[in-house]
Amino acid sequence: MEPQKIHLLVLIHGMWGNPSHLAELMRVAQEKKDPNDEGVILHVISAETNRDGSTYDGIDWGGERVAEEITAEIARLEAESKKVTHFSITGYSLGGLLSRYVIGILHHRGFFEHIQPVNFNTIATPHIGIPRYPSFLSSVVAKLGSKLLSRTGEQFYCVDQWSTNGRPLLDVMADPEQIFYKALSKFQHLRIYANAANDITVPYVTGAIELEDPFADLAASGVYLEIDHDYPPLIKYYSVASVAPGPVAKPRIFSSEWFHSEKEKKRPLLPPHLMPRFPLNLLLYSFLPLLIPVGISLAIIRLSLDSRSSRARIRLLEESAKSEKTERQKLIHIIAQLEQEVEGAVVDIIDDTAAMSLDAPLPDNCGESGRNTPSEQASEEDEILRAAITSHLATTGDTTTQVPFPPPARKSKSRRCCSKHSDKPSGQPDLTPLQRTMVSNLNKLPIVKVLAYFEGTRNAHGVIICRDVDRFEVMRAGAHVVRHWADSLVL
Repeated sequence: MEPQKIHLLVLIHGMWGNPSHLAELMRVAQEKKDPNDEGVILHVISAETNRDGSTYDGIDWGGERVAEEITAEIARLEAESKKVTHFSITGYSLGGLLSRYVIGILHHRGFFEHIQPVNFNTIATPHIGIPRYPSFLSSVVAKLGSKLLSRTGEQFYCVDQWSTNGRPLLDVMADPEQIFYKALSKFQHLRIYANAANDITVPYVTGAIELEDPFADLAASGVYLEIDHDYPPLIKYYSVASVAPGPVAKPRIFSSEWFHSEKEKKRPLLPPHLMPRFPLNLLLYSFLPLLIPVGISLAIIRLSLDSRSSRARIRLLEESAKSEKTERQKLIHIIAQLEQEVEGAVVDIIDDTAAMSLDAPLPDNCGESGRNTPSEQASEEDEILRAAITSHLATTGDTTTQVPFPPPARKSKSRRCCSKHSDKPSGQPDLTPLQRTMVSNLNKLPIVKVLAYFEGTRNAHGVIICRDVDRFEVMRAGAHVVRHWADSLVL
């Protein structure tokens, strides 16, 4: 008797998350119980091992945990006479970045040689990191976020030096020559969901992998939206007016006009179950100048403690990984070893070339006017490096993971995901050259982008997946997004 064929779908939650955040995705996906034409049955799991405080430990360590969890689940299914033949993965927020790392690990292990990759989906994921905006608040948040969120925060803001040559992890993951990108290109269906507006956590440009945000100020930009009647609030079509209406004057904060406008937006200061009734709500507003700094201070203290615990945990993980002689090395160590080998080969080639040049006769035009320009010298060095890398890869036969050429020589401060303030239109992000390169590379993939617009929502980041829908009724607004995701899954 042949084993039952299984299509394994893995769900991965986001920062500070746990599997309960994806309960609606799990529930709707499990409704697809009937086997497809080939007799394949969908089996859904939600990653358990990288949750809550563990999400501080970085995309790489979180990805390693989830990869081991997938391997264990496949082994468990095989023990039940079931065989995984198809694979799909969906990540929400940070979980989308974890998904991109996980498939790189699986691809390196030869996972997709026997299992067919089908659907790769992300929902509200910061694919190019957290962008910085031309404002003081954005600068402060970027500075604190990269410090208080431990390794994950550094990777969010691209200030980490993940590879041995100092490249940030998100840069490596968006490189067409690296294993993460190659794994992504193997999937038959690539689809990302992003909030067009009102997502404070993951803005449009990083969630949708774009350079500009046409939805930054809907009233001023004159963007026309057509909502999908079958799946509201998904955007079926949008267009930007040739002549924008211009910015709308905003009332002064805490003025009577401001309170009136906030009331019209139907966006309460706090969630409905925490918002006190009259007259206690007046007391709340009166104490805001005191409550806000106290709340910020408590949040910073909590994040600092969690970050300290995470860094201690990471040190133990790294020491354990170095001491253990396991068959499956961590992907970061594998890439590091290859880079070191390539660097060694490059040094040997350069040394040999330098020795040969010392013995060679000088040309007649080697005076000041005949010297090579810096660009010509760099070009010659590039050719030497290219030959060294090609020779090394041909010798070792290792073409699974390649080092992109030429190796970047960027310092940490110039590699950050957010540049300094510039004269940008209101609401537009300051993307760095690094981020722009990531956008260009990722958009070469056949990605289907699905945008959602939750009008009047203060932060649509949780709404888009109906997170904690049992506690917050407002989260049900994302039900059609979840349904569209499930209906779009190819079994």
